[in-house]
Amino acid sequence: MLSLAAFRAGPDAGRALPSLLDGAQTRLVTSGRIAIGLALRALGVGAGDLVLVPAYHSPSMIPPVHWCGAEVVFYRVLPDTCADLDDIKARLADHPAVKAVMVTHFFGVPQDLAPLRALCDARGIGLVEDCAHCFFGERDGVAVGGSGDYAIGSSMKFFPIHEGGCLVSRRHALDARLHSAGPGFEAKAALAALETSFSYGRLPALRVMLALPLRARTLVWNALKAARAPAGTAGAAAAPSLAPSSSDSSYSFDPRWIDKRSSWFSRLTLRLVSHTRIVARRRRHYLALHEALHDTPGCRPLFAALPDGACPWVFPLLVEQTDAVAERLAHAGVPMVRFGASLWPGVDATVCATSVELGQRVIALPCHQALHGTELAWMITTVRQALQASAKVEA
Repeated sequence: MLSLAAFRAGPDAGRALPSLLDGAQTRLVTSGRIAIGLALRALGVGAGDLVLVPAYHSPSMIPPVHWCGAEVVFYRVLPDTCADLDDIKARLADHPAVKAVMVTHFFGVPQDLAPLRALCDARGIGLVEDCAHCFFGERDGVAVGGSGDYAIGSSMKFFPIHEGGCLVSRRHALDARLHSAGPGFEAKAALAALETSFSYGRLPALRVMLALPLRARTLVWNALKAARAPAGTAGAAAAPSLAPSSSDSSYSFDPRWIDKRSSWFSRLTLRLVSHTRIVARRRRHYLALHEALHDTPGCRPLFAALPDGACPWVFPLLVEQTDAVAERLAHAGVPMVRFGASLWPGVDATVCATSVELGQRVIALPCHQALHGTELAWMITTVRQALQASAKVEA
């Protein structure tokens, strides 16, 4: 394990992990959910078909299935988030109309997909590898994205960009044709990425330089929204969307973005940012969090160890007094993810008790490559304090 002292002093070293984009046919789109829609379309999924989806999921995975005209059947996951292969086999036996299976590498830890790949091959079923949490990594020598017929990624979870996803395949040619969403989208994507950096105290000199232009941009945009709004309606409701809803944490699926490529700013960032640095620093931050919190009363890490081939999206922590701790962390300003806290309607303990428990108990902390040592130390202290305070109230 890595101590905080070693974290502060250590270099950005570490072995490189393969990227989702390495050695694959690639289409850079605006979000992971758009990539799911493209993957299902490429597999020929349509009306009357069924798609198997993990019961532990983001609700954004479901609308692309419905856009194709298909329906979803949920399968169970195990406590370590791996797909329950026995349950998948049972679902396939009960539902002969299954056309595709989606499987997720949760929180950046690659699963062993060889058994599921063999099952899909034997049944003639397409496999969509969901790498939204897992842009880098490998398992048993197989790179992420290498097992599925198609794989999808969410680059905005790993890179400092406002929008971005990808459809990749190491098995099939990609025939999706993409074009730009226009100059308004290109400008929005670049400025929004910068504004997010400014909100976290990054790029202070550039923030000062752009303060007046950004203020003028806001005034002009508000005026345009007001001018375009019909009488008696809210301007925001009538204004055209310059970026997909996925950039604002919505779960919706807008098919108008299905043929749009990712912005020039996002595509350039993917090329210029050091992939090795992202992997090394995310692993170091994750290990520092694990060392500091693994024996703290009231919680335990979801994963006992971080595999060598994993580049984490976040640090998932199983918390006993989840809601109370989450409320205290939110009040303190700690960024966190409650993945699976909202599941698709109808997914309850009768479908998969493990998925419901994970959604209720997991609080995921950031291990972003841009975290400073002081920020990490503050976050660890704040989490400990929230756990202690919640334990006292419960007692």
